[in-house]
Amino acid sequence: MNDENAAVLNATNVARTYKQGDLSVKVLNDVSIAIGGGERVAIIGSSGSGKSTLLHVLGGLDTPDQGNVELAGQTVHGLSQAARGRLRNAHVGFVYQFHHLLPEFSAAENVAMPLLIGGARPAEAYEKATALLERVGLGERVQHKPNELSGGERQRAAIARALVNSPDIVLADEPTGNLDEETSLKVYELMLELNQELGTSFLIVTHDTRLAARMDRIYRLSAGELNPVELDA
Repeated sequence: MNDENAAVLNATNVARTYKQGDLSVKVLNDVSIAIGGGERVAIIGSSGSGKSTLLHVLGGLDTPDQGNVELAGQTVHGLSQAARGRLRNAHVGFVYQFHHLLPEFSAAENVAMPLLIGGARPAEAYEKATALLERVGLGERVQHKPNELSGGERQRAAIARALVNSPDIVLADEPTGNLDEETSLKVYELMLELNQELGTSFLIVTHDTRLAARMDRIYRLSAGELNPVELDA
């Protein structure tokens, strides 16, 4: 699906500073990372270390103070907001700790949403959304609304939504952080299966070093700096 030698995401010398009154807090300091097609990469770090900020910058949701981010070969932060949104919609999927499903819509409608935003015909969007929900084990829950789904089911629907546009990369921010251990393992197994099956790259922020150890590469974000780490098996 993707050329695994080509970087689907490439960040170079990225920095981000936030101002809190008279105080400046440097959250990211000269961060560089490249992720190839089909790669699975984990970022670990303590709470408040800037992991979510990094994902937002890499996904084009936030703008760095310096440095460059490329998605699918395009420089993100020189684009207009509308062009940036189109780039994200075509090439990036997002999964968060909390599913962010729209409560008034069914699972199928939630998963189809990125396709509809991208201009797909409703019938095609719902067909693809339903097929993907079946793939993640929710074939009998497609018409259920989020409040009728368990926590694990909601997160599986969120993963389906992230993948429905066949993105080059999925950025996942503590995707199992709101789930119990058993459900977390099932959700993680699902992401690993989909990575193998679809060839989609995954960049996952997690506090769970056991789960991170199953990725191809692991980085630690600390004091604004991103460095590769090795974990004991």
